[in-house]
Amino acid sequence: MRIGAHVLRSGLFVAPMAGITDRPFRRLARRYGAAIAVSEMVSSRPELRETRKTRLRQDHAGEPGPISVQIAGRDPAMLAESARHNVALGAQIIDINMGCPAKKVCNALAGSALLEDEPLVARILEAVVSAVDVPVTLKIRTGPDRARRNALRIARLAEAAGVQMLAIHGRTRACAFDGRAEYDTIAEVKAHLRIPVVANGDVETPEEAKCVLEKTGADGIMVGRAAQGRPWLFRQIAHYLATGEKLPEAGMPERHRVLLEHLEGLYDLYGEPQGARVARKHIGWTVRGLPGGEAFRARVVRIDAAAEQHSAVNDYFARLAA
Repeated sequence: MRIGAHVLRSGLFVAPMAGITDRPFRRLARRYGAAIAVSEMVSSRPELRETRKTRLRQDHAGEPGPISVQIAGRDPAMLAESARHNVALGAQIIDINMGCPAKKVCNALAGSALLEDEPLVARILEAVVSAVDVPVTLKIRTGPDRARRNALRIARLAEAAGVQMLAIHGRTRACAFDGRAEYDTIAEVKAHLRIPVVANGDVETPEEAKCVLEKTGADGIMVGRAAQGRPWLFRQIAHYLATGEKLPEAGMPERHRVLLEHLEGLYDLYGEPQGARVARKHIGWTVRGLPGGEAFRARVVRIDAAAEQHSAVNDYFARLAA
């Protein structure tokens, strides 16, 4: 697959997830086979540009390219300026968020709330594409609600504006994350578009990835929540798609090694004690389903010091090994 001048090594993408797809998470996912790990969305509001939260989200030190930054907002001029600003900081792809169903985003009439205003969507896409020399991609849902699925009309606006890839989550804004994703709409969009289409929603296993590709005809798969605590899922999916063979889950030594690396990355990015607080959820996801994992998770969420947290993880995996 190509996005502009970028030739991707696979059709596997990491979905942008607020509070999760920071630099340490993205680096691990890329190492395990993801072609692109889209950053957490950054607001297009200029007064938020220099906040610590935004600066951390824009930190791409040591990441392999192409670097994709997702921007969010509803004002075409602000989004265009945000795109220029992020390209100046090193973004090689600009992704526009029209898929987030979070209330605080939609209440600002951004994210998936934009799907209700197709003329505004067109103005935003045209403004951002014309503002930068790097490829622009778009993330959407299938529509505002099940009675108003308009993904195909939005997709046609995107292609006409010069957007170079479209990712579609197989739920409407109203669905949020309830129920199961539907793929018929994604298949319809893919059948009418020339640009690459990436399918997103409810891909948790290599078998599901293959099934979604077959149902939709999509050019790629975007994985979100299923990769939390399991960056090796991208390796498993890539191997299964290439060979039809299933790789096992990562063994305990590898899980231990990956988790320690993730923790060090979080401590380095956020410092203490924020790094240790952010790490709690990643520890919980990594030990989910392991012997004594739930009890360990309940204990580690009370640890505020990075060194103590690091030691607790080592002790937990040492007990498993014994």
